[in-house]
Amino acid sequence: MLFRLIVAVMFLASFSSAARAVPRPVSAADFSVPILLYHRFGPTVADGMTIKTSVFEEHLKYLRDNGYRVIPLRQVVDFYLKKGPMPPPKSVVIVEDDAHKSVYTDMLPLVKKYRVPVTVFIYPSAVSNAKYAMTWDQLRELKKTGLFDFQSHTYWHPNFKKERKKLPPAEFDRLVESQLKKSREKIEKELGVTVDMLAWPFGIYDDDLIRRAGTLGYRATFTIDRRHVTPAESVMKLPRYLMINADQGKVFAQILAGSGPRRNVVY
Repeated sequence: MLFRLIVAVMFLASFSSAARAVPRPVSAADFSVPILLYHRFGPTVADGMTIKTSVFEEHLKYLRDNGYRVIPLRQVVDFYLKKGPMPPPKSVVIVEDDAHKSVYTDMLPLVKKYRVPVTVFIYPSAVSNAKYAMTWDQLRELKKTGLFDFQSHTYWHPNFKKERKKLPPAEFDRLVESQLKKSREKIEKELGVTVDMLAWPFGIYDDDLIRRAGTLGYRATFTIDRRHVTPAESVMKLPRYLMINADQGKVFAQILAGSGPRRNVVY
């Protein structure tokens, strides 16, 4: 009798441990993805938007060595639009604003080395015109790698907050429509991609601008509000972490965990 009792207790203990070992099903509530926004790269910190190329590589090494998966931005948007599955746990997105020439000289070699997807938000007026920007031919080289997507950052990166104050309403309306349409049309023509995502210049947006973007065919727009993308967000104002050179080491780990330092950017 005692032997049977001992066996029964051991069986129940084993069953209880096995039950505890069964992983909890992943649900939409677990969806939490940081979108890391970069601008410029170089050997030194030339300005507040420049990240040392060596620091960017440290970021990529950390992601690789700690089980993170860099996924295309499109995968996140498709989930919101119910066109694709939920991204897996520990997903991260990398994007770049402005198509700075250092994306070609500094970022591209590391993207190819670590095989990570990147979305570049372009304002076409600078491309092949401004000394600090890439050329269309360089952007086409990026496209050939299969690792880059290209989306809109308006046509010439206006500050909509300032433009709204100084322009009559009808003129402001024309400006917004022109900025959003010309950018999409130029990028699609030059690079042969579908442009339906928009990064707001300076992170400036409001409900009226979001409405206009949706009317003009944009399916998702992006801010520089500093938090993870979660189910609580609207696909028309998805947040991104504006990265600076100080975001390294422990700070970078905190950002990925959703506990990074707060910063207020005012334009």
